[in-house]
Amino acid sequence: MGIITLTTDFGYGDHFAGVMKGVIAGINPAALVIDITHGIESYNIAEAAFKLYASYAYFPEGTVHVAVVDPGVGSARRAIAAEAGGYRFVGADNGIFSLIFDKCGVDGIV
Repeated sequence: MGIITLTTDFGYGDHFAGVMKGVIAGINPAALVIDITHGIESYNIAEAAFKLYASYAYFPEGTVHVAVVDPGVGSARRAIAAEAGGYRFVGADNGIFSLIFDKCGVDGIV
C-alpha cells in the first residue's frame, strides 16, 4: 500500500476529484488517497506551490504527491514525475513543485 495525495483546483462541486480517485483505485485498490485540497483558486500555481510546500513533509517518505493546477491542461506542456527529499511528485512542469525542489534538490526526474 502506498500513500497518494491530491492537490487540485477542481473545486468540490463537480466530479473530477472523484474520477481521479476512481482511476487510482482501478490501478491500485490498496493505495491510500488523501486530499490535501481541491480548493486552490483556478490556475493559481503559486497558491498550490505554497500549500504543497507547507504540507508534503507531514506525510511518510515515499508518499506520491499529485498536483493538478495548470492553465495549460490538455496542451503540449509536458508532465513531470520527480523524486525529492524522499518523496515523489507528479504534475505539470509549470513550477508547481519549485519551492520543494529549491529546498530539497531533485533526486531524479522521469
